[in-house]
Amino acid sequence: MELLYQIILIIHIISGSLGLLTGTINILQKKGGKRHRQIGRLFVFFMVSTGISSILLAILNPNNFQLIVGIFTIYLVGTGDRYMRLRFLGKGQKPIFIDWFLSLGMLLSGICFVLWGSYLIYNSNNFGIVLVVFGLIGLNNVINDFKNYTGRYKKKKYWMLVHIGRMMGGYTASLTAFIVVNAQNYPFEIPSLVIWLGPAVLLTPLSFYWSKPYK
Repeated sequence: MELLYQIILIIHIISGSLGLLTGTINILQKKGGKRHRQIGRLFVFFMVSTGISSILLAILNPNNFQLIVGIFTIYLVGTGDRYMRLRFLGKGQKPIFIDWFLSLGMLLSGICFVLWGSYLIYNSNNFGIVLVVFGLIGLNNVINDFKNYTGRYKKKKYWMLVHIGRMMGGYTASLTAFIVVNAQNYPFEIPSLVIWLGPAVLLTPLSFYWSKPYK
């Protein structure tokens, strides 16, 4: 079992590092071109691999942090990629199994995160705030999924808006994981809420900026 854990851990580290690298390249380079799409496909592959390996590691050696990040990474990047193929919802196109699987999985996870987080907050554990925030974000995304899947979207280019937001969300989750894992090596102590929510606060404005032309 220990050997299996080490093998998955190596895959996780390599995939996560390459995911951060490809994601950073796509953030810095011009959007929409052939190179952007090629590197984007690599980003999706590495991020989904990271998410799956993160969940497996959390199962083999119970770790709430790895479980949360793994679930969010798969959902955000998975749906962010799928939406580029869901441009005609409500016009004859229907979501397929993988779309419902990702959204329903996030629905169940989001409910669990909110309930779990509320319990921790009740018991004076600040990590509960993180759980509730992430749970509510996940549930809000799922509500938008259901609206889009049934053709009730309000924006004409809903698919591009979701693509940008989810891909940036997946990158943010990966960066957050990197910062959290290496927190013990920093020369000074950083509050846990800053470590967990800081990347989202810094990167979310970029999503709004790139999404503005499509609103």
